[in-house]
Amino acid sequence: MSTEGYDSSKSSFDDAAENAKENFKDAANSTQNSANEFKQNFNQTINQDNKKVLAGILGIFFGGIGVHKFILGYNTEGFILLGITLISIPLMCLIIGVFTIYIPVFIGLIEGIIYLTKSDEEFYHTYQLNKKA
Repeated sequence: MSTEGYDSSKSSFDDAAENAKENFKDAANSTQNSANEFKQNFNQTINQDNKKVLAGILGIFFGGIGVHKFILGYNTEGFILLGITLISIPLMCLIIGVFTIYIPVFIGLIEGIIYLTKSDEEFYHTYQLNKKA
């Protein structure tokens, strides 16, 4: 009877050891996957932050010609701001351009401030992922 108890406890110990090995392998794989996901998300966050700051600063200083829109990939809106500025220059002879030339400058200033005050995640989801105009 003693050998049966020994064999039974040895087999249950072997089963428990095998289960522990499998659980350890699963945990190691899960940890490796989590580390890889974190690394990818971290690299994306760094790129998002740089684009946010760049677009914000360019919006404040060069918003009148729409450079901040081109940086974010909004080419149509960038050409509209650039077009308003270029049309306003010759219209300055007729006094109308004196008023219209400031419109894209104010738009760029306001958008630049908005870009810089948003959080990184909010900026990414709003302007880069969802492409809000």
